[in-house]
Amino acid sequence: MHDVAIIGAGELGGELAHALARRDAARAIRLIDEAGRVAEGKALDILEGAPIEGFTAELSGSTDVTTAAWAAIIAIADRARAGAWGIEEGLLLLERLTRLSPRAILVCAGDSDRELIERGVRELHIPRTRLLGSAPEAFAAAARALVALEVRASPRDVSLSVLGVPPARIVVSWEHATVAGMTLARFVDEPARRRLAARVAALWPPGPYALATAATKVVETLVGRSRRLACCFVAPDDSAGVRMRAAALTVRLGENGIAEVVLPALSPVEQIAFDNAVLL
Repeated sequence: MHDVAIIGAGELGGELAHALARRDAARAIRLIDEAGRVAEGKALDILEGAPIEGFTAELSGSTDVTTAAWAAIIAIADRARAGAWGIEEGLLLLERLTRLSPRAILVCAGDSDRELIERGVRELHIPRTRLLGSAPEAFAAAARALVALEVRASPRDVSLSVLGVPPARIVVSWEHATVAGMTLARFVDEPARRRLAARVAALWPPGPYALATAATKVVETLVGRSRRLACCFVAPDDSAGVRMRAAALTVRLGENGIAEVVLPALSPVEQIAFDNAVLL
């Protein structure tokens, strides 16, 4: 089982540490925050729940970022006192982490990390397979739940893909969405789909608990405990000579990070909307 470090012991960081521990998704979890003993205290609080919740993961807290060097996966969350990372300070953090642990997979768990991922790959030359954002998975799950509510089904029965740049440039693959294996169009007509599309956009940004749950799912997939596809922020591939934005895409994950980008079938209208969303 892999070890995970979480940079930032704010609300998201604490929720993520708890979710990973509760799911036994990692052998050891280290919560790191430079704000005094906040990380240590939160780690201890979570650890005290182990006998009740039945998990065996080792938890610890630290103020020293260099202690992330041992981790196979490093999740970047929010800080206890300073909140989410700004772009420039986030880039400095990424640069430091890649020097400390050049083979680690970096998972940005926040909802505002899309540009950080894009610039981290483009400017710091971090392989795009090793730097990704998990927030779109929470967004996609919320979209499936909204559709399920509309058709009076379970979210587990709904299959749809969410792509693009939230919140304004999101593309939902309505044409090929299904409910219990049947096309969504059988349950929802075009006017209702337009109303759903407007409501989906309003679901961004997800809250800390949803973000932590999404990051946990991504970590579980990275360590081989799940084979499910995930919706993640992925940096553009500039090798084709076309400048694009980092965007939410469906990916297959493996022990080395992003193994494959899986593009769903889109209608001509959806394809144009997606191209407009990602092209610079």
